[in-house]
Amino acid sequence: MMIPNLTDWIPGLPEELGLECLTRLPYSAHSIASRVCRPWRSLLQSDEFYHHRRENGYTRKVACLVQALPPPPAPEAVELTTGPKSPNGSPGYGIAVFDSASRTWERLDPIPKYPSGLPMFCQLGSCQGKLVVMGGWDPVTYRPVTDVFVYDFTTCWWTKGKAMPSKRSFFAIGSHESRVYIAGGHDEGKNALKSAWAYDLRRDEWTELTQMSRERDECQGVVIGDEFWVVSGYGTASQGAFEGGAEVLDIGSGRWRLVDGAWEEGQCPRACGGGRIGRDGRLVSWAELDSAVRVGTRGVGLGSRTLVMGSEYEGAKQGMYIKDGGQNGKLERVTVPEEFCGFVQSGCCVEI
Repeated sequence: MMIPNLTDWIPGLPEELGLECLTRLPYSAHSIASRVCRPWRSLLQSDEFYHHRRENGYTRKVACLVQALPPPPAPEAVELTTGPKSPNGSPGYGIAVFDSASRTWERLDPIPKYPSGLPMFCQLGSCQGKLVVMGGWDPVTYRPVTDVFVYDFTTCWWTKGKAMPSKRSFFAIGSHESRVYIAGGHDEGKNALKSAWAYDLRRDEWTELTQMSRERDECQGVVIGDEFWVVSGYGTASQGAFEGGAEVLDIGSGRWRLVDGAWEEGQCPRACGGGRIGRDGRLVSWAELDSAVRVGTRGVGLGSRTLVMGSEYEGAKQGMYIKDGGQNGKLERVTVPEEFCGFVQSGCCVEI
């Protein structure tokens, strides 16, 4: 479908110029602009307009992070170091959004079903400029959930998507075009999985994919080009023994292939977030880049940049850095407001 013709997108201006003005609106203004009139709302919320903005270079890539929420203000706070608690006493988590271009931070409104905090260990993906939250553990019962929620940055609303086909924890996730891909993890009996599924955001439906060749619990998902990489993980019988390979799905053909030696054996694969390939043909481990991020390392690819998070030692405060380009070069420290200094569990890039 094409963007509909309307001679007065902005009264008094030619159609092309009016559309150009709306195309240049920053995403932060879309929520307010969509309330001006019905034609603007229909335009700003359409997939066609999103693709038009992206093709003309007016979208930007932001990092969405599952992050521990800040502690409540005194005197209500009892434990100022651990942040707000969910009803069972565990730390609450929300979604922080970091724009590396403007160096600004914001926090999304909570999911209505989980007002006290996100499901623990939930996973994030993105499609068509929208954020997708999947799975995790109920913050009250600690039981795995199959919930899927979609956040629209234009409307600033959460909507509920079709539930995951089955309960799984610590699975790999990656996004490509209008689909989110998941694979591996473990079921309720802590049995490692080799099954994989794709969620189509436009159709709000799940499709089962060909299984991987082996079980992969606590694996990491990254998308490189037209491939979904499921990195490392371990089988049911080898708890915690991370393997050194990866299994790669060709999204076009739906076929898997093994890539031996893609990762360092025994190393947690979360440090490969962002999906960069080094000169040696292996995935880059951000934990090896600098001693400042060698513990609890996370990475979120933002186009040519990567947001890298980590600590110098166990118990140290997690720092955030921007890395330009490939594997070499220094990290640029990011100034983070106090309310966004909580521990980051995971994250993804959303182009909005």
